[in-house]
Amino acid sequence: MSFVSMTGAIVIAIQIVSYVVIVIIMVVAANTMAMTARERIAEYATMKTLGFGAWHIAGAVFGESLVIAMAGGAVGVVATFPAAQWIETELSQFFPVFHVTAMTVGLDLLAAFIVGAVAGIFPTWRGATIRIADGLRRIG
Repeated sequence: MSFVSMTGAIVIAIQIVSYVVIVIIMVVAANTMAMTARERIAEYATMKTLGFGAWHIAGAVFGESLVIAMAGGAVGVVATFPAAQWIETELSQFFPVFHVTAMTVGLDLLAAFIVGAVAGIFPTWRGATIRIADGLRRIG
């Protein structure tokens, strides 16, 4: 019984580490998108000067964040299957059955979507609310 309870503790520890990794990935993605938005402030102001509205700019920035995150998620899903095959063949004594289910793929893509959405919130707000004069002042 103590071995079974210890196994449960190991699974819980792995889940906690997985959640911490996801949060770290969110922070890195949000930082990258924030730096991108900061570098493109003059571009957003120029777009506003040309007549693009705040919703157009917000859609472009948020869409970019989602596309980048979903592309990364898709690459991760594609890389999952060879990794799972390797684990199943090389570590069969520890993991005799190791399958990737459709639910796992769905959760991977959902996590990528959430990371993209969270990472895109601040840059979207910043790009949509920038005043033309403030954005063009940063050129040079």
